[in-house]
Order: sequence, then structure tokens, then C-alpha cells
Amino acid sequence: MKVFFLCFLCLLPLSLPAIANEEAMTPSLSTIYQLAKEAVEKKIDVNSNAKVNVIPQNLEGRLTPPRCYPPITVELASDRDISRNNTVKIGCRTPDYDYPWQMYLSVRVEIQYPVVVATELLSPDDIIDTHNVTTMYVDQYSIKGQFFSDSSSLIGSRVKRRVAKDSPIIDKNLCFVCKGDMVSIYANTANIQIKTLGEALRDGNIGELIRVKNNQSSKQLEAVVIGVGEVEVRM
Repeated sequence: MKVFFLCFLCLLPLSLPAIANEEAMTPSLSTIYQLAKEAVEKKIDVNSNAKVNVIPQNLEGRLTPPRCYPPITVELASDRDISRNNTVKIGCRTPDYDYPWQMYLSVRVEIQYPVVVATELLSPDDIIDTHNVTTMYVDQYSIKGQFFSDSSSLIGSRVKRRVAKDSPIIDKNLCFVCKGDMVSIYANTANIQIKTLGEALRDGNIGELIRVKNNQSSKQLEAVVIGVGEVEVRM
């Protein structure tokens, strides 16, 4: 159960003339919520394609803020990175008490990323096409492993492990080049590109280094997977 705590710690002092010239006003709960959200949002660091939802703790019926001299102070209660649950410290100087007023507010952060998921049950050896995958926003804590955000990049890859409907497809579920597949082997030099055919000797995904066998020379080579059924020998 989420709770909030009130305490009476000292804030940065304001000069008496400054206080005398300011009118104390009672901040609304919506103002407190907005200040807490802004403090958390400033420290959130995510990719631009993420959806972020910041939800302050509901204080309705549980707190009546006192009158406050501006400005209201707000800061994160710790220096740790933003997580699912965070604490914000809010306070002000007030004519209602002989001491500063301060409280701690819980703020929840939900971050979702666009993730390729299965639209139906996928079994080993199924080929990914436009009909059996789609893109959905998924909570970051529900994703285990390296995920994909662009379904078009997976078309033609093969399923290695069973994937339930609506489940994210992660790198361990697939192979862009599978052991025993015929693959196109590219070798690039400064002036020309050489292409030949070969056989994959192990599974691999984009960017992974695998061993392949050149069909013409029967020589085994190390090559980087660059696409579905394609590898490149780095010269």
C-alpha cells in the first residue's frame, strides 16, 4: 500500500524581507501533482519512440496543503535513476507553522516501447511474414531479452522457439540465418563486391559472427549476418 509521509525538515532559508513582500497561498493538489511530475520527467532518459506515463500518488481526501510562500521547492528524494516507483520531496515556508512544511510523494513511471509481437501462435520452423506479426506498445518490464521494434526487418526470418500469441518476439526466438541454410556470401573490397553461395554452419542473427562454408572451395569462413539468408566476409 502506498503511503506518504509528512516531516518538518529545514528548507533553504528565505530572507524575512522577501517573505514579507510575498503573499502566502494554498497550493492546489493539481499544482503539487504537476510539480512532482515535472521533477521526475526532467530525469527520464528514454528513446524518442517510447511512451511515458508519469502518475503521482493520489492525495485526494488525505492531505490539505498549508498556505505557502513562493517558491514551492521540489526535488527527487534520491539521486538514483528513475525506476517504476520514485519519491519526490516537496516543501515550502508557511505562516501557518513556526517551521517549514515538507512532504514526500510517491510517483509511478510507466514506460512502453514499440515491440514486434506475434499475432498467432508461432512454432519452430515457421517463417515470419506480414500476417503473423504486428507492432504493439509493451511495458519495458514485461520484455525479457533483445526485442525488435520494426516488423519489416524480421520478414523471412525463421522461428526457433515457440512464441505465444501477443508475446514479444526476441532475438532468441529467431534466426535470420539458420544452421544448414544456403546463404549468399558477400565479400567487399575497395573496388568490387564478390558474391558466392555457401552453407551456414550455425544459427545467427543480424550483426552476429558465424561460420559458413563456401560451396565452391569448401573452405570455412567467418562471416557477419547482414540480412535474411545473407552474410558478409569482412576483408
